[in-house]
Amino acid sequence: MNIVREQREQNTSLIRVTVGEQDYGEAVEKSLREYKRKANIPGFRPGMVPMGIVKKMYGKGVLAEQSYRTASNAVFEYLQKENIDYLGDVIPSEEQGDFDFENGTEFEFVFEIGEAPAVGLALSKEDKLTYNAIAVEKKMHDDYRANFLRRFGRLVDAEEVTSDEALSVTLDNGTMQVEDAYVGLVSMSEEERKPFIGQKVGYKTTVDVNELYKNPSQRAAVLQVKENELEGIDPKFTLEITKIRRFADPELTEEFFKMAFPAGNVTSEAELDAFVDAEIGRELRRESDYLFTLQLRDYLIAKAGLKMPEAFLKRWLYTINEGKYSMEEIEKDFEQFLKMFTWNYLQKHFIKEENIGVSREEATAEAKALAQSQFAQYGMPSAPDEMLEGYAKQILESKEQGQKIYEKLYEVKVVEAVKSKIDVTEKSIPADEFAALARAL
Repeated sequence: MNIVREQREQNTSLIRVTVGEQDYGEAVEKSLREYKRKANIPGFRPGMVPMGIVKKMYGKGVLAEQSYRTASNAVFEYLQKENIDYLGDVIPSEEQGDFDFENGTEFEFVFEIGEAPAVGLALSKEDKLTYNAIAVEKKMHDDYRANFLRRFGRLVDAEEVTSDEALSVTLDNGTMQVEDAYVGLVSMSEEERKPFIGQKVGYKTTVDVNELYKNPSQRAAVLQVKENELEGIDPKFTLEITKIRRFADPELTEEFFKMAFPAGNVTSEAELDAFVDAEIGRELRRESDYLFTLQLRDYLIAKAGLKMPEAFLKRWLYTINEGKYSMEEIEKDFEQFLKMFTWNYLQKHFIKEENIGVSREEATAEAKALAQSQFAQYGMPSAPDEMLEGYAKQILESKEQGQKIYEKLYEVKVVEAVKSKIDVTEKSIPADEFAALARAL
C-alpha cells in the first residue's frame, strides 16, 4: 500500500492511496466465502455452490467494495497518525480515475480533505463589546402586572361593553331558544367585537352563529347541543344581551398575597411591582443573551479571519446530502452555512482551550427547565418534580433533542469564557432600538 498527500490551493489536500492484492485480498476471500455460504442458486444445495461461480457472479462487486474499504480505512489511519486536522469528512476526489476491476489488481483511490485552519485568537480587555439590555418600560410592566393579576381576578357585573367582557345572552331563531348562552369577547378579534362595543343589557341584534363561531365545537357549546346535532339548525339568531361581566383585579389583601405567593416572598404592592420587573427582566435577559451571542459570534469570526476551504465545503455538502440539494441551492444558502460552520469550529477551539465540559446533571437541569416551560404553556406553571424528571429523561434520550440541549449548554459556557477575557459594557436600551439591532444581524 502506498499513501501520498498532495496539498492544493484553497486549503485542501488530495490523498492518493494505492492498494494491491496483499492489502485487500484476505477481505475479498472472506467476503466471497460468505456469499458462497448464503448463495441460493438453482441446481446447488445451500453452501455447495462452486467458488468459481460465486466469483463470476459477485467477484467484481466484492473486489470494488473491499479495495475501496481498505483504502478508505487507510486514509483515516493516516490522518490520525500524522495528526492532520480536517473539516467535515473525507470525500472522493473529482480527480478520481476509472477502475478496471475486471482485469486489474492494483488500484489508486483519490480522496480529498478540507484542511482545518489554525486558530490564533489572542483575546484581552482591548477587545470591547456592548451587552444590550432591554429597558423595562412602563407598558411592559403594566401589561405583565395586568396579566398576572388576571389569573386571580373575578367576574363582576358591568353596565356596558367596553372591550373583552363575558356576555350572557339569549339566542332565538324562532324554532330554538337558548337562554344564558355564553359569548366571550376575549376570544374574538377587534373587528368581530366592534358591534358589541358600547352596548348594554337588553341590546338586541341578529347574528349568524356560523360566522360568530367558525369552529363546530364552539358553535355546539354556545347553542348547548352536541356537535353532531348542529346540522339542520338555522344559524340566523336574534341575540339579546342579558348580563355583562368583566374580570376585575383582585384586591391586594393579605389573603391575595398568601394565595398568589405561598412561599411568602411577596407581601405588599411594592414587592409585587418589584416581582413583576424581575420576571420581565428575566425574560428580556434571555433575548439580550441571544443577541449578545450573535454579536460575539460575528466579532470572533471577523477577528479570527479563518481561511476556510469553501470550494471543498460546498462539494462536501453536496456529497453528504446525496443529491438532495443542487449546487445552485447550496450556493444560495452557503454564506449563512459558512458563518454557522465557522462559529461551531471556533466553539470547539474554546472548548478544548478552556477545558469546558457539560455534566449529565447540567443537561438534566436544562431539560427539566425546557419541560417546565412547555407545561407552563399549557396552563401548568408548577409541574411536580418527578414528572419533570421523567420528561427530562425522555428529552435527553432523544438523539436530536438531547444534542440540542448539550450544544446550547456548551455555547453558553463558551460565551461566558470569552466574556471573562474581553471588556463587555452593559447598556440599557429601549425595546424598539433592541429590535432594530436584532434585525440587522
